[in-house]
Amino acid sequence: MKFIVSSSALLKQLQQISGVISANTVLPILEDFLFEVEKNKLTIVATDLETVMKVKLEAEAKETGRVCIPAKILLDSLKNIADQPLTFSIDKQFGVEITSDNGKYKVMGENPDNFPKDPSADETTSFEMPASVLATAINKSLFAVSSDDLRPAMTGVLLEMSTSAMQFVATDAHRLIRYRRKDIQCAKNESLIVPKKPLSLLKSALPSSDELVKLNYNSNHLFAMFGALQMSCRLIDARFPDYKVVIPTDNPYKLTLNRIDFQNALRRVSVFSNKSTNQVVLSIHGSELQLASQDVDFSFEGNERMNCQYDGEDMSIAFNARFLIEMLNATAAEEIRIELSTPTKAGIIKPVIQDEQEDLLMLVMPLMLNT
Repeated sequence: MKFIVSSSALLKQLQQISGVISANTVLPILEDFLFEVEKNKLTIVATDLETVMKVKLEAEAKETGRVCIPAKILLDSLKNIADQPLTFSIDKQFGVEITSDNGKYKVMGENPDNFPKDPSADETTSFEMPASVLATAINKSLFAVSSDDLRPAMTGVLLEMSTSAMQFVATDAHRLIRYRRKDIQCAKNESLIVPKKPLSLLKSALPSSDELVKLNYNSNHLFAMFGALQMSCRLIDARFPDYKVVIPTDNPYKLTLNRIDFQNALRRVSVFSNKSTNQVVLSIHGSELQLASQDVDFSFEGNERMNCQYDGEDMSIAFNARFLIEMLNATAAEEIRIELSTPTKAGIIKPVIQDEQEDLLMLVMPLMLNT
């Protein structure tokens, strides 16, 4: 089998899907790309058994065939080859010879019959959403996903679909993100939990345009298609916690702040906080907010004051500064509102002004105040 393909086009497409390949694979063949040639079309597949990414590109080929090529050596070589046509020749023992303008490189491929089969897209339900909207939703929720494998349901993002809206929910038990899109409707009310890794890979591959992404799902898998790229991933088969019960319905005190000023103050003060808790105490008195942190072990201490708008009783409440900074990153709003009730109850962060099609709610649990 022989085919000719552009080196730069090949490298670009391989880099889009190479993130699927794990460093520690259970099967040696999972360290390979599967190349499938048919009618001047080259399809390349990468998988880790849970997630499959597939990309198509143009190639010159007179025959059809398949071969597995080790991913690392192929990527490393392409990064150092200038843009030019490359000729791939594959023999009966799956030896691969790559010929460039002034070089010849050989690598031993593997039998493509040993490569894992794609999951079947049977009995799927489908819907579409713009790539930019999907990327925004992943950005706003993914950082709050738990890394605790003992609670598998929380290691992914919950997609709640309905005929009126779509919600992305993520929590690690210390904070919770709920991002709702009112302009995305689905055929029926259903929910599924998508793991963190495929969502992260999908976010990196999505174009920044409003190109429509076609999403199909069944009870076991989610399939995404856009442009020349296809992705499928196994869903998390677990029960997502009932997050609605932890969202307070009555947080009467409202603290309004400039997002960037507050975020920068948190960054400065948190440098002096205890590294295991990242605790910063917010003390609100009238229209002044004081941020304080300390690390008793090293005699570190940081304090700052800033103006705020506050409607409520004076109070002090402690939060993990890293969580707050990450949550403030999830919105581009100029001003944010923190809704509070007591120093032991969750605070809710919302942008003061939101797009009419979206609704972002961020919840963060307080830390115990050092008395």
